[in-house]
Amino acid sequence: MEIYRGVPAFSGIAIGKILYYHRGEYQIREYLIYNVKREQDSFREAVAQVQHDLEELYDVYRVTDTSGAQVFQRQVRMLQKGSFQRAVESMIATEKVNAAYAIMTTRDELSNTFRNLEEPIIRDRIADVRDISDRLIRLLGGTGKKISLGENPVILAAETLSPGEIMEMEKDKILAVVTTQGSNFSHTSIVTKNMEVPSIVEVKASMEWDGREAIVDGYEGVIYLDPDEEMLKEYRERQNADREEKEELLKLRDQEDCTADGKKICLYANIGNLDDLDSVLYYGATGIGLLRSEFQYLGRENYPRENELFRAYKKVAQTMGDRLVIIRTVDLGADKQAEYMNIPQEDNPIMGNRGIRLCLDRQKMFKAQLRAIYRASPYGNLAIMYPMITSVEEVEEIEKIVSEVMHGLDEKGIPYKNIKTGIMIETPAAVMLSSELAEHSDFLSIGTNDLTQYTLAMDRQNPVLRKKYNDHHPAVLKMIQMVIEAGHAKRCRVCICGELAADESLTEQFLRMGVDALSVVPACILPVRKALRKSDLSTERNRKYGEEQSRPDTM
Repeated sequence: MEIYRGVPAFSGIAIGKILYYHRGEYQIREYLIYNVKREQDSFREAVAQVQHDLEELYDVYRVTDTSGAQVFQRQVRMLQKGSFQRAVESMIATEKVNAAYAIMTTRDELSNTFRNLEEPIIRDRIADVRDISDRLIRLLGGTGKKISLGENPVILAAETLSPGEIMEMEKDKILAVVTTQGSNFSHTSIVTKNMEVPSIVEVKASMEWDGREAIVDGYEGVIYLDPDEEMLKEYRERQNADREEKEELLKLRDQEDCTADGKKICLYANIGNLDDLDSVLYYGATGIGLLRSEFQYLGRENYPRENELFRAYKKVAQTMGDRLVIIRTVDLGADKQAEYMNIPQEDNPIMGNRGIRLCLDRQKMFKAQLRAIYRASPYGNLAIMYPMITSVEEVEEIEKIVSEVMHGLDEKGIPYKNIKTGIMIETPAAVMLSSELAEHSDFLSIGTNDLTQYTLAMDRQNPVLRKKYNDHHPAVLKMIQMVIEAGHAKRCRVCICGELAADESLTEQFLRMGVDALSVVPACILPVRKALRKSDLSTERNRKYGEEQSRPDTM
């Protein structure tokens, strides 16, 4: 038995045979061509076919998997821009080489030039270039595009995988995914998470693994090759225990979110698109604590119209009924950019013009979203919150814009509710001003993902910093405590909606801090509910927060 360790990207256990996927180097040979025009025409035909294939894939996945669809949409735009195409055609013309060789060379030159850069956007672009190039080479070589995994489900191992490659495979044939390259924040990892299959990255996978029996432990990031009977027996028991635990958790769907000593806590869901609404209801969330509205702005060619936004928010409101739905205004910029917006390139986009800053710069876009939310408010129980706030002046400017929006709706006789508003606390500046910000808010919501990286001055997506990045850092936890105390002093409820909210090892600590609500991805609702219901705060109840009646019952 051989043991290999990597970085877990999605939890779970898989047992089965490995299929090593090797896209190969295609054995591309360089040779001189005598008819440049014919070679370029062949290349252009291949480009047109690849663009057509990508558009078809986008149409298939845009309804069921918006994150994956955006990858295909981005690759189509890359082909439409033509810079990669011009570079290949230029090499064909000047060096009189075959198209496949020109594609391979151009691909490798670009990859080698930018391979050491850690920016997520650059890594995504390199992955796009490689995926497009491989499609073109397969076409020019006459290889079929469908990736077959065989008849039986397999553990998929590879040096690297693009989101496009995984999405072209039969999902019910994939037991787990193991790759040498990549990170647990990459687009490929996002796709495997959506598929809910165990996945591990940063493992030295080898072609010699092909056909061998293996165990993938997605909890610990470990692969066991050729496991002995004792190990197989242990992991089969763990698989059964996993299934039983999931079945047991499902019994909690209709249970109240309260501690063992009767303290009630609101448990909400974070979602990124309308496809997740069924999961919110299925797992019995109290409501939606964070609706990321970026899904309406990404993977498209122009700004969404107000009526399109309105229809989406109306659907959410009607689907959720009386349950609270908190819509975060669009948080674009940094690694979430739409080309049609022409956001200027920044040296450090994660610290740049993003979130509310961009919205206040582009008030026409901002007002359209605000009008859509207010128009949809009579159809359910909507609330609104603003991302990346760092000053009271920003909030005052927002209040002025909201007043203008409401006045415009009044003039047209369009009904709306006076919905509750909140502020996301995502920066140390917002933490230090949380008392002042609470005076302008019905609730505060702590976004621990950005708050942690800004507090530690570490990019959370940088794999080099993976072992140094500590989201349990005492400074982060102290900031959360400061926000809760400041909010409660102003009779303002406080929620945690970042990844830390789903960390069951911190559930009781957050409750003792006095947090009023937690918001997590739908799949984590039941595990957190279980941890919440096991917590007993009666022995060390913190008196400084006063009686529950001193604060509103809902956000």
